[in-house]
Amino acid sequence: MLLTAFLYVRADHITGGEVFYTYTSLGNNKFLYHITVKLFMDCRSPRQFNSPATISIFSRANGQRVADITAYLSSDTQIELPNNNPCITDPPDVCYRVGTYEFPKELDGNVEGYVITAQINFRIYTLTNLSPGYGNVGATYTAEIPGTAQVADGPANNSAQFTGNDLVVVCAGNDMKYSFAATDPDGDQLRYSFCNAYMTTSGGGPGGPGGGGSNVYPQPPPYVSVPYGNGFDAGIPLGNSVQIDINTGLITGIAPPSGVYVVTVCVEEIRNGRVIARQRKDLQIKITACTIAAASLPSALMLCRNTFTIQLENRSQSPLIQTYYWEIKDNNDIIVFQSTTKSPGYTFAGIGTYSVKLVVNRGDQCADSVTVPAYVYPGMVPDFSASGFCVNKPTLFTNQSITRYGAITSWDWDFGETQSSGASSQLRDPQHTYLFTGDKLVRLLIFNSNGCVDTAFQSITIIDRPPIALAFRDTLICTPDNVQLLAGGNGIFTWSPNQRINDPTTSNPVVNPVTTTKYYVDLNENGCVNRDSVMVRVVDHVSLNMMPDTTICLGDTIRLRLVSDGLQYSWSPGPNVLDPGSPGPRVAAPGNERYQVIARIGSCSAQGIVDVNSIPYPLASAGADITICYQAMGQLNGSTDGSRFSWSPAGSLINPGSLNPIARPVATTPFILTAYDDKGCPKPSYDTVLLTVLPRIIPYAGNDTNVVIGQPLQLKARGGVKYIWSPPIGLSDGNMPDPIAFYTAPSPGIRYKVKVYDIGNCVDSAYVTVKVFSTRPSVFVPNAFTPNGDGRNDAFRFVAAGIKNVEFFRVYNRWGQLVYSNPSPSPGWDGRVAGKLQDAGTYVWMIRAIDFNGGIVQEKGQMILIR
Repeated sequence: MLLTAFLYVRADHITGGEVFYTYTSLGNNKFLYHITVKLFMDCRSPRQFNSPATISIFSRANGQRVADITAYLSSDTQIELPNNNPCITDPPDVCYRVGTYEFPKELDGNVEGYVITAQINFRIYTLTNLSPGYGNVGATYTAEIPGTAQVADGPANNSAQFTGNDLVVVCAGNDMKYSFAATDPDGDQLRYSFCNAYMTTSGGGPGGPGGGGSNVYPQPPPYVSVPYGNGFDAGIPLGNSVQIDINTGLITGIAPPSGVYVVTVCVEEIRNGRVIARQRKDLQIKITACTIAAASLPSALMLCRNTFTIQLENRSQSPLIQTYYWEIKDNNDIIVFQSTTKSPGYTFAGIGTYSVKLVVNRGDQCADSVTVPAYVYPGMVPDFSASGFCVNKPTLFTNQSITRYGAITSWDWDFGETQSSGASSQLRDPQHTYLFTGDKLVRLLIFNSNGCVDTAFQSITIIDRPPIALAFRDTLICTPDNVQLLAGGNGIFTWSPNQRINDPTTSNPVVNPVTTTKYYVDLNENGCVNRDSVMVRVVDHVSLNMMPDTTICLGDTIRLRLVSDGLQYSWSPGPNVLDPGSPGPRVAAPGNERYQVIARIGSCSAQGIVDVNSIPYPLASAGADITICYQAMGQLNGSTDGSRFSWSPAGSLINPGSLNPIARPVATTPFILTAYDDKGCPKPSYDTVLLTVLPRIIPYAGNDTNVVIGQPLQLKARGGVKYIWSPPIGLSDGNMPDPIAFYTAPSPGIRYKVKVYDIGNCVDSAYVTVKVFSTRPSVFVPNAFTPNGDGRNDAFRFVAAGIKNVEFFRVYNRWGQLVYSNPSPSPGWDGRVAGKLQDAGTYVWMIRAIDFNGGIVQEKGQMILIR
């Protein structure tokens, strides 16, 4: 039977719970159980525990409701952990209120026993290890009372009671220790494991303490697991880096990231080698971004696989840890290693049991130390095999573990079926009957006489029928041939009908039916049965219909086609058939060719032929590639032996219907010549000519300039790859881009023309004028200007003769303020400063320049601004 307590408490503040009991025998197979239900609540919550609460009793065998009981709150106490520890960074607030319900219940001893269950409507929100958006899933807390089916004196049982400290600080990414230890007044062996946290499901009925059916009514078992997610599940509720000791209930490891995690621990009571009851404790563990200055190591260091070398590391990474001291002693208490580094390595000299000590912050208020054993006995390998995978049938497990030193002393099996109790064993080679199909992660934990502990995992799949692997499900034979049927699997095979079959009890019998027959195969694996079938179709000849003769273009391939029930094919001639064993091969005919095929079904065969005629493609030649100048025209030169042709694109062609059209594209363009004929090849030929249009030439001869007699001038042209200057007056070389000009007589202006050629010999021209003065290199500056906008003398500018470069030209007003500065003669000063007209009067100018011989020309003077 199942005893259920329904506690209607708004559970956005409930953080866990547990149930336990003691018994008193009343005689005549009656027992008085003193039941305790504990709920944990955030002590900062303003809510209250319900009193009274409704208790429901269910039969464990069939879920039948037996009775409803009312229980009142016995105590409401607060437990709190002080947060002023200087050895914890950013310590969390750890505070709970514990509500306790204690009540007696008299029950008859029975075969199946009972389960005591406390239920609340909702868990707290935003649990980190549940699927996102899970909502309010409720909580169910249980404890089992065994019946006589588990052990003869099962009803006379006191449950295991959890005694671990609930006030524990857990810091994200740091070493954690959280005790779920329990005691058992009967002295039963206790074994701990992570297990599913149960949710609640809504149902009808008379309702909870509020009456009127407004509250969730307790439902009979089985109970449903909460929806684990985010990479967590019932076996790893805190991630892969956190484990629980099966013998002590101590949770250790590296804590996961900050959050609130639901963790349920089951403790099994084992009496006379059998699990008689399972009790549960369910808590929401809060993990924060704190650190603890602690010396933290695993409870034991295992070098039991294949190495003598260890890398020592403190599992606490608190920034408050400043110093480290490591010490290793052998079994004679002799120090064999010392280090003050954070994470030293050490290789043990030989096998043995050593002690490893770590001291952090020695002499400091946050000093801490720990000493753990190190078992150095390499050569222990856990392993096992399994056979029989049918649901509701025994699955046999065979231990295959080995150890080099000592002997394996005990085995602890977890068969990976969380939906049922008793899915564990301590036998060497146990068996387990699975009640549900699906994948099961089986765990074997082994212990040897030297203290080594190791684990092996193996995933198995429990099925409702053994798998049958058939090589084929449908085949064809031709009388009087036979065929071998092929089936794979474990167990006993039986084929039917037992007609024209050589051995119906083998996995690969030979059959030779004279008519189409379906053969059934039954596979029996330890009473687990499956059936499948193979259809053997029987014919007395091979049917074969060939494709008609065809014509293709020379060099192309074609897929030959036929309609046939043949199983094997052979085409000839072989060199031209790309896949001679295919019913539809591709062929590359070098000319006219006849292809023959033989289709077979066993000893029966049929032949067929098909002729493939190959016609050459029409000739198409678009001519050599062409390069033209910008905005020029080019003539295409095509040729073909086809009956018709076309050019594309045709938009920029003059007379596109000609084989030699004139093209005038605006940019580089590929022109495609397509040729057709009527000789039998249905496909056209293509060829492409690329007409490249060179970019526009941008010629440059330099700016007009002034020089003096006897002074060299370097001209500079650009824009092409070849240059020709004219006239040749004074030029050193008229066929280069930068000739030197030298003059012996003055000139009012020599106008030079330069022709600029590109890589295609396209040409364009530019001009430059050179005035030659008979004076020395000078700068000519007017003595007045009239910026009145009449178009005459509106800008004040200089004229340079024989000047290579002007460094500066500046104008100052009568107060010495700079009003204009520009080393270029253009555009000149317009008599304004910042857009404002300047007053008429006298201004001072200064200029500094370099002539073509490198000499400095520096002058200054005055000019008058006239309005």
